[in-house]
Parts: sequence; C-alpha cells; structure tokens
Amino acid sequence: MTIGMLAAMPSPAPRPSPQATAVSRDRGDACPGSLRLHAADDGALARIRIPGGVLDVRQADALAAAARELGDGELHLTSRGNVQLRGLRDGCGGELAGVLDAVGLLPSAAHERVRNVVASPLSGLDGTGFADVRPWLTGLDAALCASDAARALSGRFLFALDDGRGDVAGLDADVTVRAVAGGTALLSLGSSTEAVEVSGPDVSRSALIAAEMFLTSAEESAGSTGSTTARAWRVDELGVSVEKLTRTLAKALAPARIGCAIRAREVAVTDGPPPGVSGDALSVHIPLGRLSARQWDALTRTAARHGGELRLTPWRGAVVPAPGLDASAASYALAQLAATGLVTSPDSPWLRVGACIGRPGCAKSHADVRADAARALDAVGGAHLPLYWSGCERRCGHPRTERIDVVASPGGGYRLSTSAPHATPAPAPAPVPLDDPSHLATALVALTDRTA
Repeated sequence: MTIGMLAAMPSPAPRPSPQATAVSRDRGDACPGSLRLHAADDGALARIRIPGGVLDVRQADALAAAARELGDGELHLTSRGNVQLRGLRDGCGGELAGVLDAVGLLPSAAHERVRNVVASPLSGLDGTGFADVRPWLTGLDAALCASDAARALSGRFLFALDDGRGDVAGLDADVTVRAVAGGTALLSLGSSTEAVEVSGPDVSRSALIAAEMFLTSAEESAGSTGSTTARAWRVDELGVSVEKLTRTLAKALAPARIGCAIRAREVAVTDGPPPGVSGDALSVHIPLGRLSARQWDALTRTAARHGGELRLTPWRGAVVPAPGLDASAASYALAQLAATGLVTSPDSPWLRVGACIGRPGCAKSHADVRADAARALDAVGGAHLPLYWSGCERRCGHPRTERIDVVASPGGGYRLSTSAPHATPAPAPAPVPLDDPSHLATALVALTDRTA
C-alpha cells in the first residue's frame, strides 16, 4: 500500500499534547548570525550556521583562521551544532563574510540565519537507523536557500533530521523528520503528538513546505492583533493546536504531489553519540563547548587523515567519520585527541556538565561559571541529574532535558534547583559558596534528598 493511498484512510484519534503558548513580543528577532554580529562584553560575536554540523577540512581551517586573526582564537560550539566566534575586533564584519563565503559557509546572505538544521551525527556510519540523512540535509539546505519566503524565518526556528535512532528527535525542533522502516519518514511540527508520513525522496520539500506554512500561520496570527513585531518565532508559540497544524500540512502537501498519511508520532528518544569509537567513526566530547586552537587543529588533522569530514553535534561534541579504521589506529587517534583535553571516555564527568558563557564574556553574568564548573567537577558524581551552570536567571543555552540548574546569585554563590517536571517543589535554597567545591557536593546531596 502506498503513502498516497494511505492519505485517504481515516486518521487516528489525536492524543493530547502539551499546550501551545501564544507569545507576544515588542521587538523583532535579534538572533546573531554571520552577518548580523552581536555586541558582547568581550567583543563582537558571530554565530555561523553549519547545517547538520558538517564541515570539510577547508571550511574547518577557515573557521580556525577567522578565530585566530579576527577573534579570541577559540571556537565555541552551540547546542545546535553551530559555531560561534567571540572577541571579534571592531569593523571585521566584511572580512569575516569574505572568509566564510570563500569556503561555502555563506551560500546565501539572505538566509544565513535560518539555516538551523540538526541531523543525526552518526547517520550512515554505525549501521543504526533506517536512513542516511545526508541527502535530506543537502536537499533541505538547498531548498531553504532557494525560498524567498524562508528568509522570514526566525533565527531560532529549528529543523531536525533524525535517521530513526531518536537522537535529534528529542531536541524540541519546530520541524522534526524521523526515518522509519520501509523508506518513509514521519514529519512532526513542534510538540505535536501526530506526524505526517511521507516518502524519503519527499522529505526535503515537505520540511520546507511545513516551514512556509508556519510563516503563513504566524503572519495571520500577528495580523489579527494588528502587530508588526509580535509574530511567533517558533511553532509552539502560535497558540493553536499543533495537531490541527499537522492536518493542515497534510492538505498543503497535496498541491506539491506529495502523498502522505497522518500517523502517531514516534516518541522514544536517545542520547547523542558517546565518546569513543562508534562504527566507522571517532567521537569526542568538548568540555563546555569551547575549543582551543590546538584542540580544533587536532580534530581537523584527524579528519584530514580519515576522509576529510568533521561533524559537530548538538551535544557539544564532534564526530570524525573514519571508514575502515582498525582498532589499533582508532585507539591511537583517540589518545592523540585526549592529549589536547578533549573527552574520549564515556565515563567522564564532563558529559554531565554544561554552562553559559558567563564572565567575562557576558555583562549580565554574576560569576565566571565555566571556571567554577571546572573547579567543582568532582562533585558532579553526587548529582542525580546533569548540571547546567548559568551566570544569571536567564539561563542562556540551557538544555531542554531534565537537569539541575546551578544559577549564580547577584550577591555571590549559586542557587540550585531541579528542572525535573515530576519533582516535588522545594523552597529556594540559600546560595552555595564555592570557595570549597565540597560545599556543592553537599548541596547536591541535599537537593537529591528533597526531590527524590
């Protein structure tokens, strides 16, 4: 039975989903990009979109050169597998744009902030999953850059291309595509419990149509309020049923001759690739997502020796495809990477720690959270959830998963709270002094006792 035939069958009854929340704003989207730089406390910041996190060696070298010659010399990874350059000197925007354009990292100036696509990093490398998402990735990026309408997407709008293993499917994307058995894929919108099943060759076009449909809905919602700036930036901000949007999408695919059927969304998710060897790939974790020039060079040279490709992950890691690499060579390559401070062991406590930029990069931060996180690393073993350190209550860059928030207080110290949705609410604890990291361990044990 074909997908086109399935489209005519009765749809399953919808299941309740998280309530979408309408968002009202009094400004436009100021998300930074490669051409729109952000003025941070440590200089200008550029956020370079890298669809799927995929770089070739020439592109990786260009980013390193830009960081060294125009910025602070380091490369900072985001939770979407993109790269930020920080500490950029005044007036370097044109030079940076030229460097990126020369190596294909700026295929469209009008679309550079909307190329937000995460993809399963191990797809096609470890024998897991139902499809290799690379054709979807290149097809979607090309379709985005060719769409005049897509230029209006927010810099926060996110696409996720999951090969079926369920890793990037858990990243709260606005348009999630998940491969299933039989050469088809499930396309879901925001937090919808339903999905549209399409054939593999139709994935890229379907994802673009979904994004363009969202823009139409956002325009209509903003128009009904008479606002020019309050348009929703993400699907779940529309304040309408995402299941209804899913059914509207199914109808919108018909004019494009894309057969589809409404299905229940796949809900099982898994983590990103662990450090070590996974199939035909080497995987490392990057502590706090910050790469020194030496670490970046080690990754790039490893990629150059094993196929010439590097994949950055949304979990602040990196995967180097290395087909045919034997155990001895893999062990040697990982040892070389570990010598630079990159994490190659799945048992490292760094896998359970994240942080915002903190001081001195952010003027709003009350502490150097990255330094404090490193000092208190031994205490992480006493936590029942991963830790995320934030310099202020905004908690920039925090993960969507369950976690313990370690938030700096204006008067010094940190406050701890859990984000676990089923935890028993606890009163705000007193700030934890960090002159002795053992204080954090004690506080983590106490928090675990309150929320168990």
